[in-house]
Amino acid sequence: MIKLYPHQEKSLFVTRYKNRVAYYLDMGLGKTFVAGEKAKELDKPVLVVCQKSKINDWKEHFQTHYEQLPVSVINYDLAWRRSEYLNWADFTLILDESSLIKNETAKRTKYVLHLKPANVILLSGTPTGGKYEELWSQCRLLGWNISKKLFYEHYIITEKIEVCGFPLTKVVGYKNVDRLKAKLRQYGAVFMKTEEVFDLPERVETVTKIKATKEYRQFKRDRYLALDSTELVGDTPLKKLLYQRQLCGQFNKNKLSAMRDLLDSNNDRVIVFYNFTAEFDLIKTLTDRPISYINGAGTDLANYETYSNSITCVQYTAGAMGHNLQRSNIIIYFTLPLSSELFEQSKKRIHRIGQNRTCFYYYPLTEKSVEEKILKVLKQRRDFTDALFKEEAG
Repeated sequence: MIKLYPHQEKSLFVTRYKNRVAYYLDMGLGKTFVAGEKAKELDKPVLVVCQKSKINDWKEHFQTHYEQLPVSVINYDLAWRRSEYLNWADFTLILDESSLIKNETAKRTKYVLHLKPANVILLSGTPTGGKYEELWSQCRLLGWNISKKLFYEHYIITEKIEVCGFPLTKVVGYKNVDRLKAKLRQYGAVFMKTEEVFDLPERVETVTKIKATKEYRQFKRDRYLALDSTELVGDTPLKKLLYQRQLCGQFNKNKLSAMRDLLDSNNDRVIVFYNFTAEFDLIKTLTDRPISYINGAGTDLANYETYSNSITCVQYTAGAMGHNLQRSNIIIYFTLPLSSELFEQSKKRIHRIGQNRTCFYYYPLTEKSVEEKILKVLKQRRDFTDALFKEEAG
């Protein structure tokens, strides 16, 4: 029998008569167990849609604790290709990291909204990433059949801007937020932050300044750079941003040297977050310590589990959400994400239930570069792409 924490029991208690619920519990508060107990209460076959890296975890969870419930588990990127689920009717749908269906025009979101479950369980520690406009699809799944137009009229503030000669509707703020949250609670949403439940250890953040290369400065000036193996042409704002980030990371010999020093400065388990495959390939050459990884190619945490001096390289899109890495208390950000949600989620991989040591976060930032701007925006809980478009519009 599973022993739940009081906050998990409370979440189930306040939703006990509802068949469509959202557990917006902060990272580390055990949403998986709450979802499992709710699915057991609803007593229907279960379809779990999750990230690819979490498929085995969900299968093992149900096989271990709820073997009486038939369960199918599929990842978001594959689900919309499986037409057979569209014919299902009497089942419970669990969406892990439900914030991934924020774009109602995406194939995955259209597919999920066309499913016909009897029950729905939404799970996310960051349901909007601070962007309430991205809640509309989840509202629909909870049974709140408000139109997108009306949702925007009541809760979202927008303005028209021009980017590179094209008109764009920009979200600039929100209104009636308390009313929105109250409405969501009416439709089965539970909001809970870690600090409301547990006293977690202190977090210490350290920024290390890395010297920019002459290649970075040249590209920033000319929007063009010829390297030995390729040419970088920043002819659009997004391409310019991409290549600036790469010149701060994989093409910055000063950062690679600083990264080696950071890894050599301790002999503990270390988590390294990165963006691009080439970065992973380079990080592996900087040390002879045991390596584990979570990325688009798969997950291998054997060395993380076995060796106290292991280094675990985590690609944001594959591993910033949902993984428990609190055996480590150190994260190094080789490069930064553009998404505030991924950034906040990444920090919670070590700062969660079970962690009893101070958590250390290291940011080796290329000075006078786009990296400094990215970190500043992320700390404001905003996506950097939003700041980029605002800069271009101005």
